[in-house]
Amino acid sequence: MLTTTLIIIGAYLIGSVSFAVVVSRLYGLPDPHAYGSGNPGATNVLRTGNKAAAALTLVGDGAKGFVAVFIAQRVAPALDAAAWTVAASSLAVFLGHLYPVFHRFAGGKGVATAAGIVFAWHWPLGLALGVVWLTMAYGFRISSLAALTTAVLMPLGMFYVAGPAPVAWASVAIALLLVWRHRTNIRQLLSGSERSIGR
Repeated sequence: MLTTTLIIIGAYLIGSVSFAVVVSRLYGLPDPHAYGSGNPGATNVLRTGNKAAAALTLVGDGAKGFVAVFIAQRVAPALDAAAWTVAASSLAVFLGHLYPVFHRFAGGKGVATAAGIVFAWHWPLGLALGVVWLTMAYGFRISSLAALTTAVLMPLGMFYVAGPAPVAWASVAIALLLVWRHRTNIRQLLSGSERSIGR
């Protein structure tokens, strides 16, 4: 049980590194909490006009989700951790991004991190969901709509490819958290006031 706990804590700490904040500091940009949507994520960083910083934020937030789950997948069996360790670590790295201990628990909405997690679980599904996100984002130019669409499809895809495995149930929790973190965007979508990408 101690091993499982340590792996989960490690995943949470990896998730707690906010690349929007780190990259913004490297590029001398404002704190992403202080402008636009106030969300420390790639879409908000893009509002500065710095596409390179936004791209690095996207890659970094996605990579930490992938790395945390990848490590758990390799370490948990080797150390005889609980069977649900990978699922719990997946949720932990996601919660780390949403509520990062290194950034006063003010985190992002988790889209890129969720994508990295799914790629670690089952890369073909991750690729398929990525295509859905890109299609929605470029078709409607609204990041939140693309995120919500893929959030709904993610657990359906996981149950299809993995059955009722712990990671499939973890995908339900992550999807629900994604929707919850986008609750303001949902209200703005319904009122027609949601910001478009690049605006």
